[in-house]
Amino acid sequence: MPIGLVIMKWDDRAGTEIVSKYPEEIVLNEKTLMQVYSTHEYSGESGMISLMIGSLNIASYYTGPEKNFYILLLLNLDDDPDAFEEGMIDVSRIILQNIEDNDFLQMVPSLFRRLSVYPTLSNEQRLALTYQDEIKRMIIKRLRDEGVVSKSELMIWLKDRYKQGFVDVDGVLMELIKREIVKEASVKGMPSELIFLIKDVILMRMPPAKILIDPADRGLPPQLVESYKSDVKRFFQNYQPTEGDNLRVLDALSNPQVYETLRLLRTSIVTKNDLEKLRKKGVEDLDEVLKILWETQLLEVFQDDRGNEYYALLSDYYLDLIFPKYLTNVIKTVYNQKSKADQVLIEYLTVLENTYMNLKAAKKQAVKIKN
Repeated sequence: MPIGLVIMKWDDRAGTEIVSKYPEEIVLNEKTLMQVYSTHEYSGESGMISLMIGSLNIASYYTGPEKNFYILLLLNLDDDPDAFEEGMIDVSRIILQNIEDNDFLQMVPSLFRRLSVYPTLSNEQRLALTYQDEIKRMIIKRLRDEGVVSKSELMIWLKDRYKQGFVDVDGVLMELIKREIVKEASVKGMPSELIFLIKDVILMRMPPAKILIDPADRGLPPQLVESYKSDVKRFFQNYQPTEGDNLRVLDALSNPQVYETLRLLRTSIVTKNDLEKLRKKGVEDLDEVLKILWETQLLEVFQDDRGNEYYALLSDYYLDLIFPKYLTNVIKTVYNQKSKADQVLIEYLTVLENTYMNLKAAKKQAVKIKN
């Protein structure tokens, strides 16, 4: 479990300077800060390093010479720094997006809590954080149209399109590769590495089917069952999937307290007393969580004759990776337009075939284990 978070900046005149830290009682001496700085300076590139300094286990992310920020996550000796790397990239982006007027300073405590839970996030939460990121969405959207883009072209395009500030393209691509959304490969005769889309992200709302089978068995008083079913039916009669609505759901899923509450609501219809028990699992601001769920139209509240309140899912959601079959049509279009070299498209078909066969084998193995 992380101990604290320190934001440091390098100044050519003053040297190392702590801009913010959480909790406030953390103390790092100048020698430690200089050692972090020197280690990053040795590589000269943005990215994460891990180092042991005395009894300190430190994961540090350098944003690069353009902004010169260093994000230091202080860990216990038995913590694995690599488990926090994706979270460090995520947090560095948030900080750099909020540099103006030092808006990021008030966010440091929440960023520390976000980093602290990163190694324990479910695959669903990690995918939510991935697609919530604007840069990653931009890359995925472009690849949906073209299938494959050279890494050098992608870097130039992103820096031109993304006007909000810092872009760690290598860090972003590394996470997309780890998530098995893209694959990086070289093709003979091509001057740059190529980035292939191999899986796509699908997100949409869906009715809370397991709850609807028997709401009374899940905790809702029998007299409220028909009202609940009618509300869910009415919601989905008017539901149209949109990018804006998907992003609202992603914002909710990316909040660890909201996600923990959703896990309970996916299994039961509960009272406020039931929800209060979630405080033991880190849901500290229950009222704010319920507000988010209500405003995102994930939650419905019912009241019986005695004034007792019952909290139920109005809509569930489906978030996963899928094999993008549509890309065969994209490849055909690109081939007809002659906008990509033939050897690139041939390699892409091979990459997609391998991805499909691996998915098929993994599915077969999962069925075998289940049986």
